[in-house]
Amino acid sequence: MQDALHFLREFADFLFNWNSRLALLYLGGTVVLAFFIWQARGRPQRFLTWLLPREVYLHKSNLVDAKIFALNTLLTMGGAFTAIAATPAVTHAVLTALSGDATPPAAGDVTWATAALATLIIILTLDFCVYWTHRLHHETSILWPFHSVHHSAEVMTPLTVQRKHPMYIVIGIVIRGVILGSVQGVMLYLFVGQVDILTIGSVNAGYFAFNMLGSNLRHSHIWLSYGRVAEHILISPAQHHIHHSKDRQHHNKNYGEVFAIWDLMFGTLYVPRNHEDITFGLADETGALIEQPHPTLRAALLHPFVESWQALWAGTSRDPARQTKAQATDGPVAQ
Repeated sequence: MQDALHFLREFADFLFNWNSRLALLYLGGTVVLAFFIWQARGRPQRFLTWLLPREVYLHKSNLVDAKIFALNTLLTMGGAFTAIAATPAVTHAVLTALSGDATPPAAGDVTWATAALATLIIILTLDFCVYWTHRLHHETSILWPFHSVHHSAEVMTPLTVQRKHPMYIVIGIVIRGVILGSVQGVMLYLFVGQVDILTIGSVNAGYFAFNMLGSNLRHSHIWLSYGRVAEHILISPAQHHIHHSKDRQHHNKNYGEVFAIWDLMFGTLYVPRNHEDITFGLADETGALIEQPHPTLRAALLHPFVESWQALWAGTSRDPARQTKAQATDGPVAQ
């Protein structure tokens, strides 16, 4: 009973925690935004039917999403991911290496200008970590099997953002810990003095705006473009649909989460000119869909380890999006 109550408390915190993209506040904002999109498109059918199509939300792929989400929630509650969080340790180590002490040499009050600069640096650093974690999983054969779980979603709902293999989460935490921890250590030493509640609150406010402006539509059936100019700065839901597309022209595009600047800088940006019809799922290098490799939770958890091991021993090429789904099947896969 105590375990059940603990789970319910954690789940309630998840629904009301504004750091969670699936918080009720953001889901409510998504419904409001979707309503205006529905109006702009001429009310093609009843709103709830259009918003929550049965063929999407009752699809087997979405049921696997729910199971993976439940598993990762249990792992989070058990401290499996918290135990490897390295950001504070790296920050402490870098600060100590620079100053000979873990205390900034000139700690003082944080001005608005300093807080704004710190906020911008942290947000850009976090987004940079997401970009390279994402790209490394796409373009490294040993890592791709773990991320392919996410891309094997045949339909997308807001829950699909949680369709992540635990190993993908672990690797992301490690990369973020090293990069963000290093940046925070240098930032504390050079000019911030201290990262106080103002700075942290400003970062949270930035992600609050991101979540309220349609982040949940990134994994959905609803197309929302910000326009060609804005999509060179910010990644829109439509651009993330492109990232999940089976079409070969969309393969390995739009890795970014918030900002498009990393994709623009590193040559992976795709900005659609008009609405494009998208089919989600894994596909080969010609764009032909591949049979679902993760039809169950068990397959989603275990098959990536087998495929990653096979890739390790085979010494496969740099771009796993043009490699075999699994060495045992000789079926090329792209996404």
